[in-house]
Amino acid sequence: METLTARGRAYRVLATLVAGALLLVGTFWGQDDHFPFGPFRMYSTSNPPDQPAPDTRVEAVGTDGSVVVLSERNSGIRRAEIEGQQARYTDDPALLAEIAQAYAQRNPSQPALVEVRIVVRWHGIVDGRPTRTYVDETVVRWQAS
Repeated sequence: METLTARGRAYRVLATLVAGALLLVGTFWGQDDHFPFGPFRMYSTSNPPDQPAPDTRVEAVGTDGSVVVLSERNSGIRRAEIEGQQARYTDDPALLAEIAQAYAQRNPSQPALVEVRIVVRWHGIVDGRPTRTYVDETVVRWQAS
């Protein structure tokens, strides 16, 4: 077994100090995008015990009037991607047209989509327990012209 040279040890110590500094800075001032050096807030926070819990979904309306829930399987786009970029979709609803295009490419035999919307279902919570009630809120909508 070879021993580490002084230069090799110095590089390892420097790399350890840099990684430690990045973790420390990211812990206090980082955002989810800085992961793994920033906090992954999805798992480090919780809602108050009486605040409704959000459940986001993407749904669409076909030319025949049918409502389709869009998923990774039928559109190729994961729900987490939608949730992570929800502010972008709210600012520019035309971006939802890309989801309609992705659906059309994966489902050529299905009716074209004339509307795509992001809907948040707010599940009622009281004392940390579900109430089995909910309210749907359409947060952004795109309609084909």
